[in-house]
Amino acid sequence: MSNNKAVPLPQIPFGAYSVSRLILGANPINGGSHLSRFVNQQMKRYFTAEQVQRLLAQCMAEGINTWQSGPGSNLTAYNAFRADMQEGAELHYIALASESADHSTMLEDVVAGGAIGVAHHGEVTDDFWRQNRMDQVREYCNRIRDAGVMVGVSTHIPDVVDHVVSEDWDVDFFMCCVYERHRTREQLLELLGHVPLPLKEVYLESDPPRMYKAMQGTDKPCLAFKILAAGRLCDQQEWVEAAFEDAFRQMKPNDAVIVGMYPEYEDQVALNAGYVRRFNNLSRTR
Repeated sequence: MSNNKAVPLPQIPFGAYSVSRLILGANPINGGSHLSRFVNQQMKRYFTAEQVQRLLAQCMAEGINTWQSGPGSNLTAYNAFRADMQEGAELHYIALASESADHSTMLEDVVAGGAIGVAHHGEVTDDFWRQNRMDQVREYCNRIRDAGVMVGVSTHIPDVVDHVVSEDWDVDFFMCCVYERHRTREQLLELLGHVPLPLKEVYLESDPPRMYKAMQGTDKPCLAFKILAAGRLCDQQEWVEAAFEDAFRQMKPNDAVIVGMYPEYEDQVALNAGYVRRFNNLSRTR
């Protein structure tokens, strides 16, 4: 497959902004492979501060103009990169945040750091969903609105998207994991009749269609993440290609994908950007 850089990387409207349909994710940079502690350590070794800056520059060169991450060192790296950008260039930042006793100023920090949008953290959203405490998620979304940035909800559960849409929350976008990867032991027993190992990370091929259907149920932009099953579909490039094609066939034209990239052994930035250029026009409003 040729990667035609002469074709601009497609973008979607995002409030007052325009963001690329391929957004850089943060898990590899953070050493969070969702595979093993050995891969985590390998990623941490590779992603020095200098390498993160090189990755951001490569993303910009490919037309990727948005990074999704959280507070802390990545936000520092983002602002260091922005300080050296040429006049007129833009790199946007979309953040995750949530209530935290350990970091009570998380929302304020990411907004002050330049985030154009903040989504309530998906792991916390899902915990509140199971505890029937979605009012706390809604309250946090109101705080994000008051902070003056785009408001989002992140989740791994399609029913959460349906719930927020049905109650017409004041949100601007969703972050949607296409795999409901953290089912409980009881849920897996009911669904499969047994419990695969490890319990913490279970990826089922029947999951993505459910989340893509939920994404189609709202006209708001949805940012799909873990389309490569947290690296499980990266072993063969044809699997990667198929996952991108499937995502863009099932997403709306105003949706995008968030993909973590680890370019130590292959040029994943160029490869992924090429797939987005190739499959962009497959997206249709149902």
